[in-house]
Amino acid sequence: MDRWAKYIDLFAGINTAELDAMLACLGVRNERYGKREVIIFPDDNADRVGVVIRGGVLIIKEDFFGNRSIVDHIGQYDMFGEAFACAGVQKSPVMVLAAEDTEIMWLQFSRIVNTCSSNCIFHSRLIQNMLKLLAQKNLKMNQKLEITSKRSIREKLLTYLVIQADAAQSPDFVIPLSRSELADYLYVDRSAMSRELCKMRDEGLIDFHKSHFTIRQA
Repeated sequence: MDRWAKYIDLFAGINTAELDAMLACLGVRNERYGKREVIIFPDDNADRVGVVIRGGVLIIKEDFFGNRSIVDHIGQYDMFGEAFACAGVQKSPVMVLAAEDTEIMWLQFSRIVNTCSSNCIFHSRLIQNMLKLLAQKNLKMNQKLEITSKRSIREKLLTYLVIQADAAQSPDFVIPLSRSELADYLYVDRSAMSRELCKMRDEGLIDFHKSHFTIRQA
């Protein structure tokens, strides 16, 4: 646990001596999933919170006609499912898919936000951390709206790539999505997006090789 607990924001401010007792109180369990394996199906119970210990997951939404869109990519040490659990949603409205070989730590949301009979001292810190993470997730969704609200494919791509560069604090960065996943994330046609990427490269705006991108001009 101590190997990776310090990287998980939900456990921020909780000292090592409290970790074992906290895990026992929360009833955590770890599960492993192969690449492209479905972790959560639509309509599964939405009362659990997942933390990615290794790998990454895709949050996927399908409309009435079967069109797929990627809502988010959740990377190592990040959390998912907390918004639905906090809102009291009974059934998951999305599918969660392993983007690669992945290990998930599962926690019951009710055990995080409700003080147990033992009055464990770490619960107040967990609740504070959860509120902060929910606020951060809201900001991230607003960021996604900023990207997808752009009118053209080029504007969507540039906005997304600039945000990724800012997160990496470098004009050279690796995105967590494949080409088809990026198209689903931006809600655009993959072929049209690929053509636009090539045009942007030819114009000297960007350079790329697979998932590695460089922004040449702002």
